[in-house]
Amino acid sequence: MDFKDSPEDAAWRTEVGTWLEANAERRPEGEETVPDLLGEESDDPDEVIRRAKDWQRKLYEAGYSAITWPAAYGGKDASPMHAFILGQEMGQFDVPQGVYTIGLGMIGPTIMSHGTEEQKERFLPKMLEGSEIWCQLWSEPNAGSDVASLETRAERDSASGDWVLNGQKVWTTGAQHSKWGLIIARSDPEAPKHRGITCFVVDMDADGVETRPLRQINGSTGFNEVFFTDVRVPDDQRVGDVNDGWRVAMTTLMNERYAIGVGGSSGGTLAPLFRLAKKTSSNGGTAFDDAGVRQDLAVAYIHGRLLALTGYRSMTKIAKGGIPGPEGSAMKLVGTRLASEVATTASRILGLRSVLIGDDGPDDGAWANAFLTAPGIHIAGGTDEIMKNIIGERVLGLPKEPSVDKDIPFREMRQRTRQNA
Repeated sequence: MDFKDSPEDAAWRTEVGTWLEANAERRPEGEETVPDLLGEESDDPDEVIRRAKDWQRKLYEAGYSAITWPAAYGGKDASPMHAFILGQEMGQFDVPQGVYTIGLGMIGPTIMSHGTEEQKERFLPKMLEGSEIWCQLWSEPNAGSDVASLETRAERDSASGDWVLNGQKVWTTGAQHSKWGLIIARSDPEAPKHRGITCFVVDMDADGVETRPLRQINGSTGFNEVFFTDVRVPDDQRVGDVNDGWRVAMTTLMNERYAIGVGGSSGGTLAPLFRLAKKTSSNGGTAFDDAGVRQDLAVAYIHGRLLALTGYRSMTKIAKGGIPGPEGSAMKLVGTRLASEVATTASRILGLRSVLIGDDGPDDGAWANAFLTAPGIHIAGGTDEIMKNIIGERVLGLPKEPSVDKDIPFREMRQRTRQNA
């Protein structure tokens, strides 16, 4: 593990740092806010999107948008380490982050791998400059962890050659703000579940597409359910071969693991939690004086450091020519546990005050929001159980669970399931 920048990396860090100083507002040192660590829901989502688009356009014009993409598609052919450094430096400034992770980090690379040249020319430039936001339409009410059990149908219109989509997706992040979505649908119900799936780019403004934001327990509406009723998709928006959509989906999922696990992650900062303990009165002193609280802080700090060090180790391996491994799943698993630990410790420090939301709550209710948000993080981007399976199989060498439905036609499998229900 190498903690020092190479001369080339140091020069790059200086370059992007100088540019950020001239184009963004630096966060005051030592004044990290709770939302930086645990996420924030704005009262004005439209303003968040407008600000994100303005910032993405500025990054694009400066040549700092999706720098690891090939130069042929608008990137810089930069190393993952350079992207990691850019993320580190941007983290010190008050700039929007996250709105374009799905498009630039997951869907763009998938289109590069499986899309036609026409699709690349049509979709990638606007994705890169930020004028079009993308979402990923994977999960369904009956197809969560087992995504291959999806039931949304894609049927070919023999007269026009178009595809007609009918079905429902759920837990779709940012669908209400997206122009385009990457969707997988059942195109051959007579094939086994993994072999009868096709991938498409769907216009989220098309007739028959209905997006309904889902209000979560913390009040946010970042997730959505999306309904498709006779939605027509031209065949030139099919990504990959017919019935080969599962392979396309696996490319997206691998990019997702990297983007939310290893990519740019350094374990965050625990400074807000420590600051909370030191400023909260308790038993004639502060919460930090409580041995139990200090023990909880120590555990969170250790897990945060382990998360950061694993990220550094992964980035060092990639910088030396290696490829991402299952550490993305390990980091996602540890990161979700850390989020829960931080929220629970904050609740212990604040006591009954931890339930206060908004201006009445400590840190404007951010800790109550953190506590309510943490459980969902264990599900989003792959459940803890799925991450454990990946680690068990790919790291520990444990046998895979038997797949009794692997070679059964999907239609027959669904009939058996309903008969046994």
